[in-house]
Amino acid sequence: MRHAFEEVFGMSCTDALEQRGEGRLAAGRRQRRVIIVTSHFPPSNLASVHRSRLFAQHLPEFGWNPVIVTVHHRYYEEALDWDLDRLVPTDLRVERVGALGTKPVRIVGDVGVRGFLPMLRRILGLIDSEETDFVLITVPSFFAAPLGRLVHALRGIPYGIDYQDPWVHVWPGSERPLTKAWMSKKLGEVLEPFSVRSASLITGVSHGSFEGVLERNPYLKDRARTAAMPCGGERDDHVKSREGSVRPYLFGDEKVFRMLYAGSMWDGAREPLDRVFRAIAANRRLFAGVRFHFVGTGLSPTNPAPQIKPIAERYGIWGDLVLEHPKRIPYTHVLAHLEAASGLFMFGSVMPHYTPSKLYQGVLAGKPIMAVLHEESTACAILRETGAGRVLAFAGTAGLKTIEDTFANEFTAYRSGVSSFSPDSVRLDRFEQYSARGVSGLLAQALDDAVGNHRRSPAGREPLQASVSEHG
Repeated sequence: MRHAFEEVFGMSCTDALEQRGEGRLAAGRRQRRVIIVTSHFPPSNLASVHRSRLFAQHLPEFGWNPVIVTVHHRYYEEALDWDLDRLVPTDLRVERVGALGTKPVRIVGDVGVRGFLPMLRRILGLIDSEETDFVLITVPSFFAAPLGRLVHALRGIPYGIDYQDPWVHVWPGSERPLTKAWMSKKLGEVLEPFSVRSASLITGVSHGSFEGVLERNPYLKDRARTAAMPCGGERDDHVKSREGSVRPYLFGDEKVFRMLYAGSMWDGAREPLDRVFRAIAANRRLFAGVRFHFVGTGLSPTNPAPQIKPIAERYGIWGDLVLEHPKRIPYTHVLAHLEAASGLFMFGSVMPHYTPSKLYQGVLAGKPIMAVLHEESTACAILRETGAGRVLAFAGTAGLKTIEDTFANEFTAYRSGVSSFSPDSVRLDRFEQYSARGVSGLLAQALDDAVGNHRRSPAGREPLQASVSEHG
């Protein structure tokens, strides 16, 4: 598999970064301004906030001056992470807006809906008062996506949508009529084509995250620039974590080999994990002295009900081989636990587009990774290219039995190699294209192309009413 950067641009990440560095600004071009719209931003502890945080940290190096527009944290429902907030660049401009509250009556939970009109007003105000070149909406919240179309119609500014997850797809419950999941899917089927209609840029954490929108709206292949950019890992986060005082408080004093999985649990990953647990239960002696820790696996920050424990109990491995702390812990606390673990465990989804964002910080933690991933996941190539761990690849739902049949032996081979593993052996030169700086350079190139294409297009500002009438 060719490197992700080369697939998109036909050049190496290093070459692209060099082309986009000091020489660009020395040529006299002003820094362009991009408004990055993200419904959540630090101190929110949602995993999605790292996308906009890291883009904003590195884009200025590549000629783009970011302004964040987000909902004020007083309207977030999840616990706040002020340690994460301290990782945000102090000179970054963050515009925080109000939103519909959830107390005393919670009419709607999604903050993208509750803050939609205030975000729209703030974006238009910024455009009216300051020169703006582009508006980028990173989703979720998916319900913030229509902001781009409206801004383009009202002010003629080009916009793009960045997908961290697919919007319209089938998930558990979405096919049962009149359920919340069904209604959400139906609403997405209406709002997504409206939102992307005039987009100049469609990006995502992988091609799979936005392939569906291109298939459903084929005209975008000619109109919009597309680019796939992983979430990226940030070395400075680990440096600052090591300098902090957080200790791995979720680990006991027992002398065991600690495998850590830190991240949410979701329906697409249940079958792969179920097969892993079957393999562990059937080969207990091979896992003597091993303990798998699952952290932050609750369905949401406001619903930390155990997700791993019921599966582990089913196979009789709960307590001695498997433990779970379903409640989310702060990001810097996660990093401290990554650093203290014996090894890192990662498992993916039956959906091929899924690439765990936790992979990037896992590589930078310098601990050997044991991963169970769909064979088409880009994470497989990353691990193999960098030498950061071992991969058990399976062929989607049809290949689940592979996990059950081979995990015990794969883990035994993984563990036997841990003693000889060294962080210095990880090919970080191969990882640069997956670093936060690398993917920000990729985004900057895509933004340049999208702005150039928009200026060459005779369309100009979109007549919103006519477009809505024509395309429904």
